[in-house]
Amino acid sequence: MSLATDYLRDGFAICPGLVDATTLSALRAETVAIVCGRRGVVDGVTPREHDDDEALEDVLAIHFPHKLSPLMLAMLRHPPIVDVLCQLIGPDVKCMQSMLFVKNAGKPGQAWHQDETFIPTPDASLTGVWIALDDATVDNGCLWVQPGSHRERHLWPSRPCSDPRFDGAPESFGWDRPQWPADGGVAVEVPAGSVVFFNGFTLHRSLHNQRSSGFRRALVNHVMSARSELPWSFGGSRFAPHDYRDIVMVSGTDAFAERGIEDLARAYVRPESAIA
Repeated sequence: MSLATDYLRDGFAICPGLVDATTLSALRAETVAIVCGRRGVVDGVTPREHDDDEALEDVLAIHFPHKLSPLMLAMLRHPPIVDVLCQLIGPDVKCMQSMLFVKNAGKPGQAWHQDETFIPTPDASLTGVWIALDDATVDNGCLWVQPGSHRERHLWPSRPCSDPRFDGAPESFGWDRPQWPADGGVAVEVPAGSVVFFNGFTLHRSLHNQRSSGFRRALVNHVMSARSELPWSFGGSRFAPHDYRDIVMVSGTDAFAERGIEDLARAYVRPESAIA
């Protein structure tokens, strides 16, 4: 079967080896530079005089690293990844969000959720691009998915999550079925350099990093078709814009280029708990 066929059937696809060892090493070093404040202001980060791996220990994730880092920006257009996206989405692709997960030992994961809950796309083209910077295993908090859970294009309701294994972000509920048991799913264990592509309606989660030491680093980019508008209310506004324009073109043509590009988002540290 083709990659696109697998993706349509399962709601996710795994592509080993899309990022080479040299680029992986550079991305890990760049993660340290960002967390140490060497690439610019990150809300929640105290700059350090020198790059220091210890700075990573207190950070779960940084949102919008591509706003600061030329390397993280370049990864949005990494040719082997773009080749796959063109198969899954089409020739015209745009990105609206990047997230750099560090996930030191003991750090939490995120409960079951669907990305379309947070970033709604009118054409259901939202796709997560999950780039493993370290080997991802059950022990250190790899992804879990519910294969086929995207097919109905149904958004399940969300509620607060107080499970200490997770970061307090809302969890999806009400979808527990024999084929998608809430305590089940498939563990997506992949070696560093692999990329996992998953549909915005696919139920997925990650557990906490159970190891006594070490990181589970991953760069996650969210993309969609550039032929569709993006009614995203990032930043807590009650009303979504007609078309969110803080985007990066990944490939092809922007159908709404005449509207220009805005600079709205800023890099910030992801809270470890949304529960008081």
